[in-house]
Amino acid sequence: MGNSALKAHLETAQKTGVFQLTGKGLSEFPEDLQKLASNLRTIDLSNNKIEILPPLMGKFSVLKSLALNNNKLTALPEELCKLKKLETLHLNGNHLTRLPATFGQLLALKTLSLSGNQLRTVPTQLCSLRHLDVVDLSRNQIQSVPDTVGDLQAIELNLNQNQISQISVRISHCPRLKVLRLEENCLDLSMLPQSILSDSQISLLAVEGNLFEIKKLRELEGYDKYMERFTATKKKFT
Repeated sequence: MGNSALKAHLETAQKTGVFQLTGKGLSEFPEDLQKLASNLRTIDLSNNKIEILPPLMGKFSVLKSLALNNNKLTALPEELCKLKKLETLHLNGNHLTRLPATFGQLLALKTLSLSGNQLRTVPTQLCSLRHLDVVDLSRNQIQSVPDTVGDLQAIELNLNQNQISQISVRISHCPRLKVLRLEENCLDLSMLPQSILSDSQISLLAVEGNLFEIKKLRELEGYDKYMERFTATKKKFT
């Protein structure tokens, strides 16, 4: 992609606060973007070949939305965690195995998409994020859901298409969790905490494609309590 084309995109971004450059085969984060660090609210560089995000990422002080889906990222810089205004972060389809230790400093974050990466666990850093609404960790390599999940503030947690065979009973302590997606994992019915049904806020539990028949779920103690929440929620939306 030529410099003149990039310049035109930069000029537009200066006026709109939005920089979008998708599917252009970029192998690097455009360093010229830092000239607009104080007025860019949205950056979308999805469907490129970016392998590394530079430390200058920390300069985008008013950035609200960052999308880097389908790139080649293997790690995120600690500097990314300085983005105090960031509300939406889409990193689907990369090669991430972990999040930076300081990820919990992204205090404005509401939506986090990490589908199709190489995470092996639910990152504990997410539990510091008080405004987090939606977390998508589907299509990773997560094998178990740890005790720390009980502090997660999310309303929706998507763990579809992982390798989960164990879930901490503390998932039923999540104060705001309404939607839990666990489709296509390696769960035995005996490994699904019954408190999810009998004693949680969860009103939509999706567990198709595990190691048990759905009709067996209906025989569990607490299923009727879960159905009351499910039906009440459904009524609200119809």
